[in-house]
Amino acid sequence: MKKTLLSAAIGVAAVGFGAVAAQAGTLDDVKAKGFVQCGVNGSNLAGFGAQDSSGNWTGLDVDLCRAVAAAVFGDATKVKYTPLSAKDRFPALQSGEIDVLARNTTWSASRDSQLGFDFRAVNYYDGQGFMVTKALNVKSALELSGAAVCVQSGTTTELNLADYFKANGMEYKPVVFEKQEEVDAAYQSGRCDVYTTDQSGLYSIRLSLANPADHVILPEIISKEPLGPAVRQNDSKWFDVVSYAHYAMITAEDFGITQANLDEMTKSENPDIKRFLGEEKDQTIGKDLGLDEKWAYNIIKQVGNYGESFERNVGQGSPLKIERGLNALWSKGGLQYAPPIR
Repeated sequence: MKKTLLSAAIGVAAVGFGAVAAQAGTLDDVKAKGFVQCGVNGSNLAGFGAQDSSGNWTGLDVDLCRAVAAAVFGDATKVKYTPLSAKDRFPALQSGEIDVLARNTTWSASRDSQLGFDFRAVNYYDGQGFMVTKALNVKSALELSGAAVCVQSGTTTELNLADYFKANGMEYKPVVFEKQEEVDAAYQSGRCDVYTTDQSGLYSIRLSLANPADHVILPEIISKEPLGPAVRQNDSKWFDVVSYAHYAMITAEDFGITQANLDEMTKSENPDIKRFLGEEKDQTIGKDLGLDEKWAYNIIKQVGNYGESFERNVGQGSPLKIERGLNALWSKGGLQYAPPIR
C-alpha cells in the first residue's frame, strides 16, 4: 500500500524532524525504554497485521516486529503496537512516534528520496489486483470498462488504477474512501463493482466478507509492490538491525533451520551455521550489530524462519492459502534472498 501527493507533501515537510529524531540513535533509545514501538496496520489486515478479541497481534508484519524485539532483547514479546491508517503511518514514523513501520508499505523511489525513510528488506513481494463478485461474470480486468471501482485514499493504488485504465483505453468511476473499513463496506453493499488494492490485501479482505465464495480475484497484477519495513534515514545501526532481523529468518529457512530443530542445529559442524547461530568462537557479528551473539538464534527460537512465518500467517496453514510464488526462496524460484551473514 502506498501514498498520495498530499501525504508526500506532508512527508517532505516532516523530513527535517524525522532526520533529527534519527540522529539520536533509535537502537540505543529502544534499549533504554525496553521495547520496540512498531507501527502496524490499523485495519486488521488478516495474515499481515490483525488483533484478536484478546488484544493479541498476529501476522507476517507482526512477526517482523517480534523478530526485531527478539534480536534486541532476546524476548519477542517486548513490542508495543501502534495501529495506523494509510494516511497516518508516515507522519508517525517521521515524528518518532514509532521506531519501525511494518505495515504492508511499498518501497518506492519517492519514499526513499522524499520522505526521509530507508527501506531494504522486503518481507512480501506483492502487486495490485482486482476483486469482483462472481455474479459480474468477469474473467479479466480488461473487461472492466465502465465499472465503478472502490479504492482507498492515501495510497498510490489510485494512481496505478488511473494509469491502468488509461493505458488500456477504458473508462471507470472511482469510489474513494479514506479508511479501509469504508471501502470494505462500500464494496459489500454494492456501491462499486470492483475492489482494488494489493492482491495480498484482497485475499485478506475477501475472508471478511459475508460470503467469501461469491467473490473472485482476477488474474491481472498491474504493479510491483515490494512490501517491507521502513525506518528513518541516517540511522544506520537501527536500519541494519531491522533489515537483518528479516534476513535472519530467510537465512534460517535457507539452512533448513526451524523452531523444531534449532537446538540440534547448534551442534552442526557447518561453519556458516555455527556462525549464524552464535556458536563460532571469537565471532563479532552480533557485537557489530549492537546485539548479543545469539540474536539470530533468539529470532528463530521465538518467531521461526521465514517459511514458517509465511505458512502460518498467509500460506497453506492459514485461511488465506496464498502460494509462496515470488516469496519463495531464491533457490526455489522466488525472490527471497539474504546477504551472507558472516
